[in-house]
Amino acid sequence: METGIVAVEKIGGRSTVTRCFSKYPLKFIIPRKVGSSTTDAVWIYSLTYGGGIVSGDSISCGFTIGDDCTAVLTTQASTKGIQSCRIKMLRTSLGVGKNWEQCPIGCHSRSSDIGRHATGEKWDFALYKSSNHVFLDDQPLFLDTQLVLLEQGSISSVAERMKDYQVIAMLVLLGPRLKHVQNRVQEDVKRMMSEKLRAPSAGIKRHRSSDHRLTKPTFIASCSPFGPKGIGVVVRIAATTTESVYSFLRHQLAGMEMLLGVSPYC
Repeated sequence: METGIVAVEKIGGRSTVTRCFSKYPLKFIIPRKVGSSTTDAVWIYSLTYGGGIVSGDSISCGFTIGDDCTAVLTTQASTKGIQSCRIKMLRTSLGVGKNWEQCPIGCHSRSSDIGRHATGEKWDFALYKSSNHVFLDDQPLFLDTQLVLLEQGSISSVAERMKDYQVIAMLVLLGPRLKHVQNRVQEDVKRMMSEKLRAPSAGIKRHRSSDHRLTKPTFIASCSPFGPKGIGVVVRIAATTTESVYSFLRHQLAGMEMLLGVSPYC
């Protein structure tokens, strides 16, 4: 059974929450005003009791966003996972012109995600699974599952396999209202990665041939269109710091301020 359900429909010409249900360990807060009153956008904050997800918790949410409605699902801060988390599942049914974005999750020792890096809890977990499903007019449009698993008998830990990368993230942009954001992200990612992964010129003197290798980038991103006529774009990111990911998101999503009332990650 789902632990959270939210429906947004057009009432009196404005996006309005018509259904909101949540139960432990999840809670929704829907403020009356975020940003300019002239902006038609519903903001939904998801919270967990105690500020995190603990062993045995399983969160499954469903969101239905009507035609010509705008809704923002976010959190007050990154979600903490304490000890062993189970599954985080989000199912979204959309009308026209929507954005879907997964927020960062950070977990403590013996948990299902990255951990507190300052205390040495680097990828200190055995299992993390997160599913995000987006449906358009009840038809599956984007189905994604991230699974990070420490296999039994493995000779290397998750931290060893992740090397220096501290963050993995996914951004999904969907709908005609976000076409300008999609185009900008794809152009910027193509330019950034071509610069980061460009091989040194063959004309440069190789005075240290043993060290003549590409430097491992601290930030990696990829873009892929999906859906009919490329209606959506998914961006996948791996980085060595959370700050670099937030900086990327603030820059790329700045153009959404006119739709949401405030800039995401401001």
